[in-house]
Amino acid sequence: MQDERCYCERHVSELAIAYLCLGSNLGKREENLRQALTLLSQKVNLDEVSSVYETEPVGYKEQPLFLNLVCRITTNLPPEELLHLVKDIETRMGRVPSGQINSPRPIDIDILFYNNKIMETQNLTIPHPRLKDRAFVLIPLAEIAPDLVHPKLGKSIAQLASDVKGQKGVRKWYYMK
Repeated sequence: MQDERCYCERHVSELAIAYLCLGSNLGKREENLRQALTLLSQKVNLDEVSSVYETEPVGYKEQPLFLNLVCRITTNLPPEELLHLVKDIETRMGRVPSGQINSPRPIDIDILFYNNKIMETQNLTIPHPRLKDRAFVLIPLAEIAPDLVHPKLGKSIAQLASDVKGQKGVRKWYYMK
């Protein structure tokens, strides 16, 4: 009986709040975002979704414009399992590794924050390491979580969004219902 109790205690996870950024610039971009949100909602609770923003590509410029949004989720998945989930969704939706950074893709899902956790492994860094430099992430994130404080930088998302370069390349496209 005691072994059974220990097993249960080890496998009970507390709920975590995480923020994800979704982007698409290949195929039917809006439909891709909707499909990714639907697939996410099968495994996590979608608490809030930002408006959709049309954004200019970063890095590799010769590609179609992106549609981006940010969502807040509640999950009992640990960070590594959440990463596995989002990578599985990307693969199911046709994302193929290109070997080129910032290349075009039907869907991209990044974990921005996971509770107030700071972690760095070979496969996952939380908070997302380039978040502070990305207007296409900070502007929709500020829409749904302006008072969220970056645990490493000690600044609110609203502060980071107001200071980030590239704001003109991020245009509100519509509100996704």
